[in-house]
Amino acid sequence: MDGVNKTLYIPLYGKAYVSKKGVILDDKKAEEIWSKEQFELKGKSKSKWLAYYMGMRAAVFDEWVGNELNQREFGNNSNIVVVHIGCGMDSRAERVGNNIGQWYDVDFPEVIAERSKYYQETDTYHMYAADARKPDWIKDLPIGEAVVILEGISMYFKPEEMQRLLKALTEHFHQVKVLMDCYTKKAAKVSKYKNPINDVGVNVTYGIDDPDLFEENTGLKYVCEHNMTPDNMISQLAGIEKIIFKYVFGRKIAKAMYRMYEYRSAF
Repeated sequence: MDGVNKTLYIPLYGKAYVSKKGVILDDKKAEEIWSKEQFELKGKSKSKWLAYYMGMRAAVFDEWVGNELNQREFGNNSNIVVVHIGCGMDSRAERVGNNIGQWYDVDFPEVIAERSKYYQETDTYHMYAADARKPDWIKDLPIGEAVVILEGISMYFKPEEMQRLLKALTEHFHQVKVLMDCYTKKAAKVSKYKNPINDVGVNVTYGIDDPDLFEENTGLKYVCEHNMTPDNMISQLAGIEKIIFKYVFGRKIAKAMYRMYEYRSAF
């Protein structure tokens, strides 16, 4: 796999790490895959602080997706399509999917080939190989109400590529709800020289400072910002780790680099 695809091992390690410690996220699948793959990470990409951050980010996405799926009457959920773009090796479909509607995990063909060693498709769970920057693949998905997950992927898209993807989603589905994490422009600039993804050969990323940017010509409306390091998750850390994480990663310094935005169909 190339550099961008190799970045999937960073959150995989983080989720396996916190799950094994029994904090933040219960992800036995990540533990299983990591124990077998043992991809060689080095430097900051194997930092325990980054692992905590990856675990918290995943848990916040899980909570949002779970709420979106569970707020409706069960009988109406057959029309829901969950689309996890840039899924990597993530097991969210098993953690919160509950066989509701149709779930599509989407990633590059080489990632899906690797993923297929550990996951099996069913009548409701599907793996789709595609380059998300070329959104023609969306026409193959069923039409309905879409819950779209963009975790750890927007920073590899040029803003115009992300706008094109979001527009294709709103044109295909009756209604779209999106949660995505983004670098700020400062983070994208700094990441060229100082970022864990450099350890797997990636040094080109993109950031935004105004969430309204992804309202332009996409059919989406910005709803709110989510906290990627909530206090109830930080409180699960022990002793000095909890204090360090709270004041270094959970406050203004981290927020200046990394944000999480929710969007919904504007009509």
